[in-house]
Amino acid sequence: MTPLEREIRAIIETEGPMMVSDYMQLCLAHPRHGYYVTRDPLGAGGDFVTAPEVSQMFGELIGAWAAAVWQQMGSPAKVQLVELGPGRGTLMADALRAATGMPDFLSAVSVHLVEASPVLCAIQEKRLANMAVSIAWHRAVEELPDGPAIAIANEFVDALPVGQFIKDRDGWHARTIGIADGKLAFMAAPGVLFGYAGAELPSGTILERRQDQPIALLSRRIAADGGAALIIDYGHAESGFGDTLQAVRAHKFADPLEMPGEADLTAQVDFAALAVTATRQGATTQGPVPQGAFLRTLGIERRAERLQSKATPKQAADIDSALMRLTAPDQMGELFKVMAIAHPKLGTLLGFDS
Repeated sequence: MTPLEREIRAIIETEGPMMVSDYMQLCLAHPRHGYYVTRDPLGAGGDFVTAPEVSQMFGELIGAWAAAVWQQMGSPAKVQLVELGPGRGTLMADALRAATGMPDFLSAVSVHLVEASPVLCAIQEKRLANMAVSIAWHRAVEELPDGPAIAIANEFVDALPVGQFIKDRDGWHARTIGIADGKLAFMAAPGVLFGYAGAELPSGTILERRQDQPIALLSRRIAADGGAALIIDYGHAESGFGDTLQAVRAHKFADPLEMPGEADLTAQVDFAALAVTATRQGATTQGPVPQGAFLRTLGIERRAERLQSKATPKQAADIDSALMRLTAPDQMGELFKVMAIAHPKLGTLLGFDS
């Protein structure tokens, strides 16, 4: 039993079963035992690999996208380049390197990283130590200074807590986590929350609703101060039903209720719901489009060819493998999607014009 599970059991025994969103929040962000607080989860020695770790091409193209958005904004003298959940700083390092060909853009940029993990902050600081831009760290979106911003959130939203609701014959109940037969177990709270929706759906149907306040706050400041945000994550374009909560440990799927605090917990992003959140704050949205199509529009195939022209045969094969992983429909190309949140006066952004 992990230290976090002992605490979770104590809470349940004192207060009763907890909401799935509360469980997810504790597992990922508990101040002493939270998954992201205590480790570097990325890479072969971690639990999963994100697109920036697959290939430099990903971050380079995101950097080019950011520079293009800056030009579309009218090339303001000052702009914040923001990343939510920057991991090891790999994406930002590659993006800034790609932007060296646009010195006016780099001179306008101040980098702001929203990161709650002290472990990852230390890695980011080391990775970005020699970049010729000012860099500031923030624990939450609320701490970002005012002003126009271009923001990137790659595999950030999927880790925001989701609440779950389960349908029974009498209506919808909160899905909770309690203790049964000595183990953590999913349960249905006794009270009916709403009974009028989805009458045709079978009992046991799961509905998920994400706590997306960081995206709401980011959308509000973009609508007020100008700029755009790029949301890249795995998920579905239209709202639906189903249990998408999953745990990953050592690059394999695991039981979300086993070893809390020792596995990554995520749930698929409902991009339609995310768009509603953004538009309610006065911003507009573009997409979502499949990641593969987005990266091809940005020129990933041409970038791969240029890298391969200077590579050894082994390096060329690795580049080709990375290209397939990022864009192929049966890998990240279709499941991962890209959506932009933009100031209403910005036109169609690069990557969303097809």
